[in-house]
Amino acid sequence: MIIDCHGHFTTVPPAHKQWREAQLVAWEAGLEPPPYPHIADADITGAITQGQLAMMDERGIDVTIFSPQASAMGHHRGDAVVSREWTRRCNDLIARVIGLFPGRFAGVCQLPQSVADPIGGCVEELRRCVSELGFIGANLNPDPSGGDWNAPPLTDRSWYPLYDALVELDVPAMIHVSGSSNPHVHTTGAYYIAADTIAFMQLVQSRLFADFPKLRFVIPHGGGAAPYHWGRYRGLAAMLDQPPLDANVLTNVFFDTCVYHQPGIDLLCEVIPSQNILFGSEMIGAVRGVDSRSGHHFDDTRRYVEATSLDDRAKRAVFEQNIYRVYPRLGAVLHRSDPYRRTTRAAG
Repeated sequence: MIIDCHGHFTTVPPAHKQWREAQLVAWEAGLEPPPYPHIADADITGAITQGQLAMMDERGIDVTIFSPQASAMGHHRGDAVVSREWTRRCNDLIARVIGLFPGRFAGVCQLPQSVADPIGGCVEELRRCVSELGFIGANLNPDPSGGDWNAPPLTDRSWYPLYDALVELDVPAMIHVSGSSNPHVHTTGAYYIAADTIAFMQLVQSRLFADFPKLRFVIPHGGGAAPYHWGRYRGLAAMLDQPPLDANVLTNVFFDTCVYHQPGIDLLCEVIPSQNILFGSEMIGAVRGVDSRSGHHFDDTRRYVEATSLDDRAKRAVFEQNIYRVYPRLGAVLHRSDPYRRTTRAAG
């Protein structure tokens, strides 16, 4: 089985996006937002079947772990009330996708973060999504400001109530920023990669996982600059009198394969232990074009993983087994939706 750990609903029905803009206009004017529009099942089905599902089938991907569009989370836009309402609408839309396509998608929730209160309301929404909607994880924004970095680092104790809930519910968090508020800092080309790297260094500087040995984070986009500069971070850990990376960070942190060329994937798989790598593509996301050199989409990352020097056992771990380990609720979600898959997996 091929499981993609990193997918976003980037092809949402237009009415959803239009309501968001109307919500923000109303907030700026001090008015109540308009009612959320009716979105028919057919609108969602069309968006998925012509988008993510078509590519999944073409690329042989069985399941995608699916969340709201990251760049549209917009925690720096509006206030806490605006963020809570927008977040709930986005998460409910993901739940509808899962219901319409059982066995093909598993939900990961957006959190209602805001500049003034980065974790305000997050625990409540996390519990709703996991307990009521059957989601298996969350996206955690380390910088709700959109680039000012005025929130406490992820290792600050102010985040601990959220971490307590993540551990209690046995779900991981993918560390994922939203859109950049600075036009000079490109969202997907600069801000995402920088944020991944910053989050990793925050973890290197701390002993967070001594307090939360069962907390699990996924750092997307191949871990930002971390694998490329692994020697730097090993050296910094020693200079800062921190434990080695494999003991202090890699017991709890995982990296996806959203790296869009073969040399990058090769480096990731050479530097990072295979048990810490999760297959991901973020298809119809940051890079949507076709690579003129290969003739294939940049985000067709399955091809890259299959072409690495990893042996068959390690590749199976990356494509499937590691994801079940990091997202332990996934198995139950898929088994409920597909009894045949439950039988065949048990037999295998």
